Amino acid sequence: MKIKYYTLSLLAAAALLPLQVPLQALAQNAKPFVVPELTSWQGGEGKFSPSGRIVLALKSKALRSAAEALAADYQQMFGQRLQLVSGRAQAGDIVFALSSDSSLGEEGYQLDIREQTTVRARTAQGAYWATRTLLQLSEQDAQRQLPQGSTTDIPQYALRGFMLDVGRKYIPIDYLRQLVKVLAYYKMNTLQLHLNDNGFKQYFGNDWAKTSAAFRLESTTFPGLAPKGASYSKREFIDLQLQAEAQHVDIIPEIDVPAHTLAFAHYRPELASKDQGDDHLDIFNPKTYEFIDALFREYLAGPNPVFRSKHFNIGTDEYSNATEELREKFRAFTDRYVRYVESFGKQAYLWGSLKHAYGKTPVKLDKAVVLAWSRDFLDASAARKEGQRLVSIPDGYTYIVPAAGYYYDYLDTKLLYDKYTPALMDRSTRFEEQDSCILGGMFAVWNDHYGNGISVKDIHHRIMHALPYMALKTWTAGKTAVPYETMQRLSPTLSEAPGVHELGLWAKGEQREVLHLERLQPGAKLGAKLPEIGYDYSVSFTVEPREEAKGTVLLSSPTAKVYLSDPRQGLLGFARDGYLNTFRYRLPQSGSKVTITIEGDNEGTSLYVDGRLRERLGRQTLYAQPVGGDPALRLDQQYEAPDKFAPEVYQVPQRGRMFYVRTLVFPLEEAGQFKSSVTDLRVLNYKPKH
Repeated sequence: MKIKYYTLSLLAAAALLPLQVPLQALAQNAKPFVVPELTSWQGGEGKFSPSGRIVLALKSKALRSAAEALAADYQQMFGQRLQLVSGRAQAGDIVFALSSDSSLGEEGYQLDIREQTTVRARTAQGAYWATRTLLQLSEQDAQRQLPQGSTTDIPQYALRGFMLDVGRKYIPIDYLRQLVKVLAYYKMNTLQLHLNDNGFKQYFGNDWAKTSAAFRLESTTFPGLAPKGASYSKREFIDLQLQAEAQHVDIIPEIDVPAHTLAFAHYRPELASKDQGDDHLDIFNPKTYEFIDALFREYLAGPNPVFRSKHFNIGTDEYSNATEELREKFRAFTDRYVRYVESFGKQAYLWGSLKHAYGKTPVKLDKAVVLAWSRDFLDASAARKEGQRLVSIPDGYTYIVPAAGYYYDYLDTKLLYDKYTPALMDRSTRFEEQDSCILGGMFAVWNDHYGNGISVKDIHHRIMHALPYMALKTWTAGKTAVPYETMQRLSPTLSEAPGVHELGLWAKGEQREVLHLERLQPGAKLGAKLPEIGYDYSVSFTVEPREEAKGTVLLSSPTAKVYLSDPRQGLLGFARDGYLNTFRYRLPQSGSKVTITIEGDNEGTSLYVDGRLRERLGRQTLYAQPVGGDPALRLDQQYEAPDKFAPEVYQVPQRGRMFYVRTLVFPLEEAGQFKSSVTDLRVLNYKPKH
């Protein structure tokens, strides 16, 4: 009754408005929802209905590239190809026009949605960002209609990025290609790839020689430095950068020196520091400089270098500061490699560490960019006074370390929304918005725990949880107006990117059965339209078992296999990312039927047999154990992995806790060659109550 009274009150109030107020003023379109939020909006009336045409107002290569991207992505998302034409625009056309408005900068654009929709930008990048807005608006309407109105949308910060540790977790190049598309869809323009790193020695018997480490890029100067099958060829890396450039994402490679360098010490043991540990290069050894010079030169030199970006990150973080001599030498090392990178016409990026490495030796930072990540390592206020250019990436807000038990497993999006903008350097240091020292902001995924079971799908799930909020706060910063509750409700309804379905979410917004097969035929191609189902899901089937050989696959995709009989013990199980996980369950003997249900979420995987929970493979707590521990207690889940990541961890309480994750994005692309009868396959995009 109270709600009814409130509605009537509004109607009464409207009746009392002065007659001179135009009635249509009450019908102006509110600011539409996109990520990141539009920085301005003037609402119009009604909707724009697309004709299926794109009109190029001028013969501009910049405009054409953006228009072609819109046409291709529109077809990918909605099944309709927009036709590129020239000449006079008509109602329903999308028009691309160059703008002379210098206030738009490199990335801003104007969007005027009336009977026609007009995109104006000074650059290809600005026009491309406008197409991302058009696609996001289009996917929120079944008829692809757009709310009429206009915006001048300009990012508040030049750098809006994400950093991914591929050194301690091999991330296939195919996923990186998808990730670039995702970043671009949310107008994030930077991807930094941390190409080398190593595990923690305590999980490998306290033996540096056994500790997993990797450098992920092919080297012809140092053959064998990158692990075969778990690294990127130069051609792959160049092609990735070319794709990123077309989507206006800058890929910043990072080779981290002189710490985090165990991969280099494994390759050249004489380069390791005898005092600081093998994960530190000996910066007093002339051979160290010969090695790094040659390695950097391989990727930076020449008219067409392997590293295409104008920017290159040299690392320089977390080196020991044990003695004055060591600190001064580290500062000299940092200065040397900033200058070395600049000698190739590149801009040096580096992790802020000179508060930690305090001393007198000057470091040339007038043209460099410093990542402000920890107040223990960088005094941001002092850096500002010295004229340094800073990127905000504070560990207490923006660091994801999957399943580690420290930092964030998933970023606190409410904290990001309430507190974070690139003006925040650490918990106690915040500058004025758009201070001249601030280049922008980033967030990061660090894969600290080598061999903890985390999959690429798990990493992506964490990225997508945080990405909308980081995209929002780096684009709009202090001008953010969209409520947090609206972000929570609407951002999950947007696509990951055109043609990207890494989350495996189908029929978003409703709980339903997304696939049903009366019988699953051996070798059946279920197709690429539904290659997998992501969290949360339920997959059930009835099986009349026949004797199956070890390694018999039920269903597979390019990223995972589900086994009726796993390759080691003949148990029900699954493999992905080089890990093999099994349930303590074996299919019964021939002649009986059983209904199997496998349910998965971002915490683990559950097995139900005939409707009863048989086992939950949740997060498993493991421990480092001194050399000489009982081998029978050691967990070894590595399987068919080109990357070496098998830590010496055990199932008995000792020290050095590690969490092992047993999740599965369920594969559905192709059936295996099994003998059993498999019927009534049902795939639900939710977990039903039991």
